[in-house]
Amino acid sequence: MRAVRAVLAGESQASVARAFGIHSVTVAKWMARHRRGGDAELRAKPTPGRPRFLTAEQDQLVRKWLSQKPTAHGFTTDLWTARRVAELIRRRFRIEFHPNYLRAWLRQRGYSPQRPARRARRRNEANILHWVANDWPRIQKKRATPTPTLS
Repeated sequence: MRAVRAVLAGESQASVARAFGIHSVTVAKWMARHRRGGDAELRAKPTPGRPRFLTAEQDQLVRKWLSQKPTAHGFTTDLWTARRVAELIRRRFRIEFHPNYLRAWLRQRGYSPQRPARRARRRNEANILHWVANDWPRIQKKRATPTPTLS
């Protein structure tokens, strides 16, 4: 707007371009836009970009699903993956997401990849505690006692 005002005040487009450090063609384009629509035509406009895939309500619903266990939604294990989230969105909303996009989408919302802790099926805590208290100290490597040497 300042560049256009300078041209309207009588300066040449070339001198305005030099003063602002821009190309004279840019000043000419700004002048054409100003002639076409005035100051409103010079105001910054947001770049539209691709529309959102999920509405705000759907976004909240997906977050609610993530607070629940995947088995509650028909999956066999309690592990949320981007592929599973994509599958659930496809089933419920009929919207296709690529899992790679969903990984970034989840990361932006504070979700990180999680893996459940694996436990042996026949794990016995009492036996483990007994072993740590009694056997482990016995089999730990002992420091060799220094023996005197003659020099």
